[in-house]
Amino acid sequence: MVPGSAKKFQDSRWNCSTFPRGYSVFGRHVLRSTRESAFVYSINSAGVVHAVTRACSRGAIMNCACDLTKKGNHRDNEGQFTWGGCSDNIRYGTAFARKFIDARERRQRDARALMNLHNNRAGRKGVRKQLRLECKCHGVSGACTVRTCWQTMASFGATARWLKAKYDRAMEVSVSPKGVGLIPTNMEQRQPRKKDLVYLEPSPDYCDADSDSGFTGTGGRQCNLTSSGYDGCETLCCGRGYDTRRRLITTKCECKFKWCCFVDCKTCETWRDLHFCKENSPTQHNR
Repeated sequence: MVPGSAKKFQDSRWNCSTFPRGYSVFGRHVLRSTRESAFVYSINSAGVVHAVTRACSRGAIMNCACDLTKKGNHRDNEGQFTWGGCSDNIRYGTAFARKFIDARERRQRDARALMNLHNNRAGRKGVRKQLRLECKCHGVSGACTVRTCWQTMASFGATARWLKAKYDRAMEVSVSPKGVGLIPTNMEQRQPRKKDLVYLEPSPDYCDADSDSGFTGTGGRQCNLTSSGYDGCETLCCGRGYDTRRRLITTKCECKFKWCCFVDCKTCETWRDLHFCKENSPTQHNR
């Protein structure tokens, strides 16, 4: 599982869960051409870029190092600075991911391959979009009269959040008449951009377990009774209703810092009502 990816879907009907002994962490569902598959391919591609680029900066790859193109003086919104430090070599990471991840799809060149290539590229762009500038100030009494800066990737969680937003706005597409590209199914929509996620077929509702796709359904999932979002009992349970179970929750509380140097906490116990989606399909909620 790519770090940070599943957490973005933990409150959704599709939360990356699979049947035991599924052939991958995302289940056989990735064989379909839905927006969920689009996210899986993009996040995997982004993960390779992020991991390889970070390894370059640590000196863990023999033929890769810091980005040597970042040199001399430059200017941003805060004024002039000098490139220094070790800028992440995003170019190397991107090139490696393109060669490694795209190889199989370039041999196929059918509709699904075009979809996967597009989403792989969107994943790589997601990492690049999250690049940021880090600087160190030099001057008398901490005055920032001279700055030395380097370019670094954000945490992978930031990239995952960016791709999750693209997933929420993913575009349904089909192959162009000439078979060389993708066009929106809704002709009133604009052409998909390189950073958009695209898919070829609508998603199932994910309410029920499906052995063909490896999805476990939402039965037994904990829901939020007071939420009107994806994690709410009405939405997550697909109208089947929920069971309420009273459970004793143990937490750390009344924590105090003790000199020196540890935190001392008490253990607090609270009875709480937790709600779980029904496995079957009753017509009424359990109140």
